[in-house]
Amino acid sequence: MGEVSERVASPGAGGGNTSHADYDYLIKLLALGDSGVGKTSLLYQYTDNVFNGKFISTVGIDFREKRVVHKTPGVDGSGGRSHRVHLQLWDTAGQERFRSLTTAFFRDAMGFLLLFDLTNEDSFISTRDWLTQLQTHAYCENPDVVLCGNKTDLEDDRRVSEERAREMADKFGFPYFETSAATGQNVTRAVNCLLDLVMSRMEKCLDSTKLPGGANGSNHRLGKHHHHQNKTSSGGYGDAAGGDGCQC
Repeated sequence: MGEVSERVASPGAGGGNTSHADYDYLIKLLALGDSGVGKTSLLYQYTDNVFNGKFISTVGIDFREKRVVHKTPGVDGSGGRSHRVHLQLWDTAGQERFRSLTTAFFRDAMGFLLLFDLTNEDSFISTRDWLTQLQTHAYCENPDVVLCGNKTDLEDDRRVSEERAREMADKFGFPYFETSAATGQNVTRAVNCLLDLVMSRMEKCLDSTKLPGGANGSNHRLGKHHHHQNKTSSGGYGDAAGGDGCQC
């Protein structure tokens, strides 16, 4: 398991142009799940440590950003290397009418936070459909996924037991966390776990010179490199690096 330090910079959602000189990897993670499960709130909790209880449905695609230092342990469990990581956390709309737009972003993402609402049985059932979409549109058939049962702070309204959720996670081989965007419970742990999985896969892909989604940085220009503009949550625009995917 790698180690992730506290943020080393906070560009925010409207970070603007980012110099490649100040990070080693650009990692794109994507949150998905039904509308109302708490994707936006969870990402805001992770990047800004804030919670807004007022529900505003995401329209199309949005994203947050955060800088971290990821430490990869050495072969013997000690030492290892540190990498400066620029995280882009993509927030997708859960409504069916945005599905074609949402799935178009799956191929560029390197890891996925699959959320359901612990107080909503239907959102849990829908995770299987989201997994089918991932298998169809992600960079490979077995992308890195962390399953999150969100809204643990509403325990009295729980409709999905931890046992059921873990049973499904175990079936697909996913880590499972019960999270709360309101209190912050396990939010950082879930994202860090996903980052560990992605970084581990990247280490294995280094020799092939291609990484899922194009994790390009100042010291690691691997695969075909290009830029495209994506609208941020503040209304501004920031550059996002992309590239060819890893053939899994």
